[in-house]
Amino acid sequence: TAGDPTALFDVQVKRIHEYKRQLLNVLGIIVRYNKLKKMSPDERKKQVPRVSIIGGKAAPGNYFAKLIIRLANGVAKVVNNDPDIGDLLKVVFLANYNVSLAENIIPANDISEHISTAGTEASGTSSMKFVLNGGLIIGTWDGANIEIAEHTG
Repeated sequence: TAGDPTALFDVQVKRIHEYKRQLLNVLGIIVRYNKLKKMSPDERKKQVPRVSIIGGKAAPGNYFAKLIIRLANGVAKVVNNDPDIGDLLKVVFLANYNVSLAENIIPANDISEHISTAGTEASGTSSMKFVLNGGLIIGTWDGANIEIAEHTG
């Protein structure tokens, strides 16, 4: 399940690759999960629910990208089936991310993650699509993120 529809939708959808740092995102999800696990039930009630959505495809020969996908799905299996966590944190991996999925995911985003290693994005215009749909960008100071900041303040 995708969890609580009032949750923050934290989205990172793009080709799976080391420099795009989906691994960093998955590790962040693990940290968030571990922090929630250590909280008392009363502390958990004060937390904002979050749905972390990662999607993309790996190039056929990119073994490491395929491992990232496997890890994301493994983390999703653990997190999504933990009764202590419930709807406080859900993880969704969208396999075969494409334009049809983008039409639904981009307008639903609250936070979009564009955390590629600085200097590696030619442009990074997908961040523009997210921000034009009202999403808050978490991103490296690179490519389109610089242009967005310059034009929006």
